[in-house]
Amino acid sequence: MNTLALEKLQEAIREEGLDGWLFYNFHHRDPLADELLGLSVDSTNSRPWFYMVPERGNPVKLVHAIEASILDSLPGTKVLYSGKDQLNQSLRQFAGKTLAAHRDNNLPVISFLDAGTTENLAHAGIQVVSAASLIQRIKGLLSEEDLESHKRAALGLYEIVEETWQVVSEHFHTNKTLYEGDIQSLILRGMEKRNLFTDHPPIVAAGAHAGDPHYEVSRKGSPVLKGEIIQLDLWARESGQRAIYADISWVGFYGTEIPSPLKTIFQDLVDSRERALDYINENLSRGIRPTGAAVDREVRKLLIARGYEGAIQHRTGHGIDTECHGSGVNIDSIEFPDDRKLLDGACFSIEPGLYFNDYGFRTEIDVYIYQNHAYISGKERQFTLLTP
Repeated sequence: MNTLALEKLQEAIREEGLDGWLFYNFHHRDPLADELLGLSVDSTNSRPWFYMVPERGNPVKLVHAIEASILDSLPGTKVLYSGKDQLNQSLRQFAGKTLAAHRDNNLPVISFLDAGTTENLAHAGIQVVSAASLIQRIKGLLSEEDLESHKRAALGLYEIVEETWQVVSEHFHTNKTLYEGDIQSLILRGMEKRNLFTDHPPIVAAGAHAGDPHYEVSRKGSPVLKGEIIQLDLWARESGQRAIYADISWVGFYGTEIPSPLKTIFQDLVDSRERALDYINENLSRGIRPTGAAVDREVRKLLIARGYEGAIQHRTGHGIDTECHGSGVNIDSIEFPDDRKLLDGACFSIEPGLYFNDYGFRTEIDVYIYQNHAYISGKERQFTLLTP
């Protein structure tokens, strides 16, 4: 870690009004700690270490005597210990301080601090709070370079949907048999052509399978029948350590005459997506930074008012960065309630979904906050169901 990286950590700590950020690892159980501090995951970590970054001044490294060099790449004063009593005594130098650590009651994705260590910190007189907001500031807020990477990936995904649907339409009009797996392969080839990479194959779900938000195609999957809904969900990023994901979902109808009830449901879903965007920008224009939970509540309120409470199965969106489900704000008030604010550089999905026994719908766009305004990544978002 260089001086600039340390200054960035300390600036984030001051922004959140904390005394410091307490990093901890044992057997590399906390990949976030290794990543944020730039530590090698291949180093031997058979004894616990702590790294306390204060809001200002020199960090403190607490390391075991037999692994004394494990944090040598980091600035700070080294304190050695060889037993539990020594370690606990060393921790007492932080008594009375409020320190952020990787634990959160609502966000298990960043909760790596075990219960026993949490108790030991409390016995040392340390008040431990969630580091979620700090993690967002360091990892979940994108630079302009990051945003360009994200926007390129998003543009590629939109193009892939267009190309894929052209092939779907050809099969419909020529009465060729089309399987879910065929569509999935088309999407994957589109990614390969654009040098985009994904951590999991895209979701292609037809008919009743579209009612399962995380449906996975097995082999060729099922044939797509006329009159069925087709749900597409695809995510990918460019190559490179700092490449940023994009993640979108589109919905098609494998027929030419869309039944009126399906039109109504999809329009209501689009209205809820647009309400999320409007709510964010309304607040930002008044100088208010909305939370992810507040945005999710607005979406749910609209859908519930229109009679869909039983069809909502998941949150409205998730943070996006170098991981598809990233470390920034989630648009979520019910699964993993997220009260972090949407700051400049935040990137996240808005993906309301409605799911029934015979079909389901999910419309997903990516949004980023830039200079106090919410922008949409990629090309024109979906407002009507795709048809052949």
